[in-house]
Amino acid sequence: MARLSLSEALRKKLIVVLLILTAAFIGFYLYGVLRLQQNLAERAADAGLSAGPRRGLGALPVVYSGLFGMYLVYFLGSLMAVLSTVASISGDIENGVMQSVVARPVTRAQVVLGRWLGFTTVNVVYVTLVSAALLTGLYLITGYLPPAPVAAVAQILLGIVLITSLTVLGSTLFATLANGIAVFVLYGLGSAGGILKSIGALANSPTMETLGNAANIVMPTNALWLGASYHLQTEGALQLAQVARGANPLASTTPIEPSILIWAAVYTALAVALAMWRFSRRDL
Repeated sequence: MARLSLSEALRKKLIVVLLILTAAFIGFYLYGVLRLQQNLAERAADAGLSAGPRRGLGALPVVYSGLFGMYLVYFLGSLMAVLSTVASISGDIENGVMQSVVARPVTRAQVVLGRWLGFTTVNVVYVTLVSAALLTGLYLITGYLPPAPVAAVAQILLGIVLITSLTVLGSTLFATLANGIAVFVLYGLGSAGGILKSIGALANSPTMETLGNAANIVMPTNALWLGASYHLQTEGALQLAQVARGANPLASTTPIEPSILIWAAVYTALAVALAMWRFSRRDL
């Protein structure tokens, strides 16, 4: 089932289109970084300064370029996770394919697990390759590499696996269209939680921070991104953000709490287990 899911994901024209658009995005974004680097080098030359790799506050334009680029990678990965997986179970039920699949000597739980493994593999490989391409291009152009890229990408991948798991679960509960809407609403709720928490910290509002924390529990994808963003910033960028009291909702000045990491992993396992249980008892 995992192998068939891999083949199915690669056959979908939607995935091919997304890959083409991703390649265009990487090229477009790195061209922008190249132009930024050239402009900074010209300004440094005019001021009689070295055009080599920048340090401290002088590196902030490049740091923010890498940070925002990885945020877009996370968004594209989330989009890929939902679109590739949204019909993993419900689509086969709706077109009548599932009846022939479950008639074979495999359990329904194995069908769900195989689907999840296949689509998770596709999504993880996709995000890993896009992250590597963006960070490598950033380094080749500017000479800058984030302080802890592996830790950052690992937390991003956990978020992608969680979204994939929830989409598979939704596919056993809802029709394809309703499933896609539900997962995107949950993703939006997680993003809104990050914004609320940022506003709460800036305005010193415990209520807003509590609402943000609650949203992060319901959907910890944004909390995982904020944890990853910490590893993508230099010390100078972190200090500047601390002065601003966390006014930037897209980045965090502190590493992710271990409890959130554990909860995200448990949440993922629960979603897969519930999907296997639900489909085992669903009428086709």
